[in-house]
Amino acid sequence: MPVEHPRTHLARRAALRLAAAGALAPLLPATGLAQGAKFPSRTVRMVAAFAPGGALDLNARIAAQAIQEQLGQPAVVENRAGASGVIGTEFVARAAADGHTLLLGAAGTHGINPVLQKLPYDPIRDFAPVSVVSFVPHVLVVNPALPVSTLQEFLQYSRSRPGLTYASSGTGTIHHLAAEMLRSMTGTQFVHVPYKGAGPAMADVVSGQVQWMSIEYAPALPMIKAGKLRPLALATAKRVPGIELPTAAEAGLPGWEVTNWYAVFAPAGTPADVVDTLSRAVARGITTAEARERFASLGAIPVGGSPEDLASLVKSELARWSKIVKSANVKVD
Repeated sequence: MPVEHPRTHLARRAALRLAAAGALAPLLPATGLAQGAKFPSRTVRMVAAFAPGGALDLNARIAAQAIQEQLGQPAVVENRAGASGVIGTEFVARAAADGHTLLLGAAGTHGINPVLQKLPYDPIRDFAPVSVVSFVPHVLVVNPALPVSTLQEFLQYSRSRPGLTYASSGTGTIHHLAAEMLRSMTGTQFVHVPYKGAGPAMADVVSGQVQWMSIEYAPALPMIKAGKLRPLALATAKRVPGIELPTAAEAGLPGWEVTNWYAVFAPAGTPADVVDTLSRAVARGITTAEARERFASLGAIPVGGSPEDLASLVKSELARWSKIVKSANVKVD
């Protein structure tokens, strides 16, 4: 019997939870989890380790709102960008283990950075997994001035003009590795232009300072709708409901698959009952009608799940990105 990949397993379970949420929602108490609870006793701080405007920041705000609504205490997002997410991630790893300071982590903070460089934190030892928030597929977008409309046209154009520039949220981030995967698979040559965050990177693709980028569908959607970015293909094997774009496989590049994930982590040592309270708050909060509508508008798939589900996902992603980093020979300074 084949072993189901943790991401596939979580996505399947998420679909079942979302289907059940509509039927169960009227039965849930309006006061959420706060009634009679000693935690939280003050504002919960959700640290986003990248600049505002990117998919991580957007997911942090949805998760914070879910916690605030379910637990009855304010929850605020604090952006601590820098060093490809290391600064904000380390900050939470060293924070008090009482559940009031959390991290909105991602494939970059817990799957990519640890296999690229020696870090001041350990992705497993220094964190208590809380809950997955969502999966967001990547999309290849180009500046509309580029004379291409399909992925194959883009690859042909790139081969005839080696040296086109692509943006990323920093060296060694998922945006960088996604482009390196494409380069190694197609034999194309590009110039990498790293930024401090996905928002600034995308802004320069929109302005034409950089030609293209592989980015999560979520933050790119407004610019796509406004005609300021041209989407060519989703970096997925199968179509995503609600997104009318060809997959990389359909566009002639099977195997180019990049799906980011976002999840809530607490500092290691956070009491199990606090972690459980937070996990249930996130899982319930992201299944509300409002949250589901926000996820759908972003092209994100809400997931939820237990702390054990997230722990399994982190271990599998560390193994996956380690192979990609080695095959692409990615180095960070």
